Amino acid sequence: MIDRRSLMGAGFGLGAAALLPGMAQAAQLGAIGLQLYTIRELFAADPVKTLEAVAKIGYREVEYGGGGYDAMDHAMLRRTQDRLGLKAPSIHVPYDSLLGKFDACVTMAKTLGADTVVLPYMTDEHRTEAAWNAALPNINRFAEQLKKAGLGFAYHNHDFEFTTKPGGVSLYDRLLKDTNPALVKVEIDLYWAIHAGEDAAALIRRLAGRIYAYHVKDARADGSMTAVGAGQIDFASIFKLNRLAGVKHFYVENDQAPAPYLPDITTSYRTLRGLRF
Repeated sequence: MIDRRSLMGAGFGLGAAALLPGMAQAAQLGAIGLQLYTIRELFAADPVKTLEAVAKIGYREVEYGGGGYDAMDHAMLRRTQDRLGLKAPSIHVPYDSLLGKFDACVTMAKTLGADTVVLPYMTDEHRTEAAWNAALPNINRFAEQLKKAGLGFAYHNHDFEFTTKPGGVSLYDRLLKDTNPALVKVEIDLYWAIHAGEDAAALIRRLAGRIYAYHVKDARADGSMTAVGAGQIDFASIFKLNRLAGVKHFYVENDQAPAPYLPDITTSYRTLRGLRF
């Protein structure tokens, strides 16, 4: 009796598996994206050359963040994207920019072709109970105003949202409870959530339908960041929940990618392109 596992192990792959009656083929990711913060030094030095290199690797989506992109010629970046077949579904915009330069942020997002603005980080002064509670109404307001402008909104986590628990309630739980789930989506950084001790599958099931995107980076045994495929996170198991989660985008990111950077993002891309789940 030949089972699917033995076929796969023998090298027959999906083609052979598809011949077995009643057996679904394994899924794979569609467009794979890159958070440009990963290669911020390259991007700051030469954004056009960097986008060309990203597209040559095979990436079809980028998410702007870092590298001084906010001060660049956004129309030029958009022309470069269009020439290379790259889309930028979302951009990272700091909290202070949304507070003080909201209209400019909207213009920037639309020029780059984004449909979603992501709040990427809350600095230390916002991490007390009082400061966090004061920020949540602003986060709701950002989402409401962005919707009126035709854009979506999402919050991107690190680890502190899960581990900081004033009064026994995590900052992340406060965010989820006190913001509008129809407007404030989440971009789950899988590495940081796992680093904080979260069960990724349980978190995804809990937030199904509210997840805009994943940030995908791997973790070594010592917890340090590495390229996807060079660590220990079981992304195939996580991505089996994609249909339930409703996630739209998968952005490779490595905050600590080693120079010269391009080999690191190539490893991540090839791993995800070859992943079956």
